[in-house]
Amino acid sequence: MTDFSGFEPDAIRFLLELRANNDRAWFQPRKAEYERLLKQPLEALCVALGERFRARGIPLRADARSPFRIYRDVRFSKDKSPYKTHVSADFPWTEGDVASGHASRSESVHVAGGYFHFAPDEGYVGGGMWHPDRPRLEAWRTLVIDKPRDVHVVFDAPAFKGAFGELEGERLKRVPPGFAANHPDAELLKLKDILFGRNLGDDEILSPALPDTLADAFEVALPAFRLLAGLSPR
Repeated sequence: MTDFSGFEPDAIRFLLELRANNDRAWFQPRKAEYERLLKQPLEALCVALGERFRARGIPLRADARSPFRIYRDVRFSKDKSPYKTHVSADFPWTEGDVASGHASRSESVHVAGGYFHFAPDEGYVGGGMWHPDRPRLEAWRTLVIDKPRDVHVVFDAPAFKGAFGELEGERLKRVPPGFAANHPDAELLKLKDILFGRNLGDDEILSPALPDTLADAFEVALPAFRLLAGLSPR
């Protein structure tokens, strides 16, 4: 399997220093250090994770293209800081007719898939659908109404709850129009994102076993990925 030896503790130091010096004048002379401490290990992690996915039959894509760029898109932001102060990667679903594995990066982040995030004060592994388009969100709400048992079998399963807890993400303040305010699954209907995940400690982030830790989490989430990937927008 691909050699991933873990992130060095200096990777955390670099991100902390970047947070305090988020400008091109500081970053450019240290770009090689960024690549050694963060970019290259993250790529190796994703390649190693892809090998675990194939070995376990997990239909998510992970490879050297999985990491997000360190550069922020500041075109529509008041914050003009040029760099992210974390590193992250996404892993699109690749099974079936609704697979997102061949979607563009801008499209794949909005459909079912996995996600990894590493910041100085937060590690995270999870997945779901972030900011799904309106047809897919409506398909989720239809599923909650028409087949509530299918939803609860997946998200109330002890293994899922033990790993990730409750679904999270941005929510409406009220149940969307057309649904009863006192519906027993009102909180699921309010969701604008359908996300799940758990925090990772520094000991997990810095461990050479991180690919296995992530693969273990994604394996537990397989029923959730399949349910969300199977949503059929009308």
